[in-house]
Amino acid sequence: MKRLKLAILISGRGSNMEALLRAAEDPAYPAQPVLVASNRPDAKGLETAASAGIATASVDHKIYGKDREAFERALDTELEKAGSEIIALAGFMRVLTPWFVGKWQGRMVNIHPSLLPKYKGLHTHQRALDAGDTEAGATVHWVSPGVDDGEIIQQARLPILPGDTADSLAARLLPVEHELYPEALAKACATLQASSS
Repeated sequence: MKRLKLAILISGRGSNMEALLRAAEDPAYPAQPVLVASNRPDAKGLETAASAGIATASVDHKIYGKDREAFERALDTELEKAGSEIIALAGFMRVLTPWFVGKWQGRMVNIHPSLLPKYKGLHTHQRALDAGDTEAGATVHWVSPGVDDGEIIQQARLPILPGDTADSLAARLLPVEHELYPEALAKACATLQASSS
């Protein structure tokens, strides 16, 4: 089976990126990382990726001011140069324009720390606690023009414990995310392979 060329977009330390890179060390994994790119030149995850032998790129969104599409076109140039076939957003903290989403739709996935369609956007753990929910979780979904709105690929659930805070819930959810994302990305690759064959 052909492995799809994977680009991972990050903004910080990239712990979900690390989970994907670990999964991809297996030659049978359906995605092969070719690029880790960040909108923040100081993102810790860039060092991690470089030390794993993965090509990195930083495209600083700040130099483009409010012109989000200009930033994305520069980012897109890096993605094309690397031959990217599928993109995984792993803590990439930028809202994407319709131009970028339109170009990569059906080939771009994201992980979100809630059981979508609940709690799109930010502060997901606090919102789950405030609502009195008994469980939280994470969702991997296809990226669509709406924020955290695309078709769900896979979810993982976690009970909310008495005394949980947003921070404790986030900390307990991370290992769950690290298991979920590689599995869901493999599913996404299979879908993509099937649709292009």
